[in-house]
Amino acid sequence: MSNEAENGLPMVTLDPRLGPGAASADPLSDDAKSRIRELGATVIARYPRARSALMPLLYLVQAEQGYVSPDGIKLVAEMLELTTAEVAAVSTFYTMYKRRPCGDYTVGVCTNTLCAVLGGDAIFESLKEHLGVANNGTTPDGKVTLEHIECNAACDYAPVMMVNWEFFDNQTPESAKELVDQLRAGTPPAPTRGATLRTHVETSRILAGFPDGAVGEGPSAGPASLAGVELAKQRHEQAPAIVHQREGEQ
Repeated sequence: MSNEAENGLPMVTLDPRLGPGAASADPLSDDAKSRIRELGATVIARYPRARSALMPLLYLVQAEQGYVSPDGIKLVAEMLELTTAEVAAVSTFYTMYKRRPCGDYTVGVCTNTLCAVLGGDAIFESLKEHLGVANNGTTPDGKVTLEHIECNAACDYAPVMMVNWEFFDNQTPESAKELVDQLRAGTPPAPTRGATLRTHVETSRILAGFPDGAVGEGPSAGPASLAGVELAKQRHEQAPAIVHQREGEQ
């Protein structure tokens, strides 16, 4: 179902099955489609089967439009000779594909078991009040989208937050509020681990397979993550050697 927006362009209504809060979306412009097709051809060429490029192409759409719209789903389906149902199934399964516009910085608060017990729930509630938004809500200035997230395998630094999927460890309600204030002020802090923060759109382009040159920037693991390795070194422990048996041997 379509109607006409104020800019004269048709509005495409998202099927509510595409997720909570689905609303109208502007279609991709011809220029945007051309850019996606051009860069997408590079991505597709990396794979022996074209359909293997589906996930990077969805990130490419998100890098162009800020989220994966019905127009983006249709374009990717055409490029890969898939049905829109096949593309939509992937785009609605993974939470890193957004189904509506979001802020420059997606702030995710882990509310899974360990983080929740150690303060994740309190952090999430304090940020909702501080920012004046609910889960998946975006601040009026378009800077921050807040969401609760499931475990990101960083339990050794719980409670953990992520900003555009970069880690901010050992958070408190006070440090979390300071963090989002910095994001809104245009002075994003350095992650605890990982490279310099990029915006949501820039991050999507990187995930599409176009590096930003920041490989190796910032620490990738901290002392808590390496505790087992250090202990093994002190004890002169190592994994058993791998023994390759010949066929027929017991």
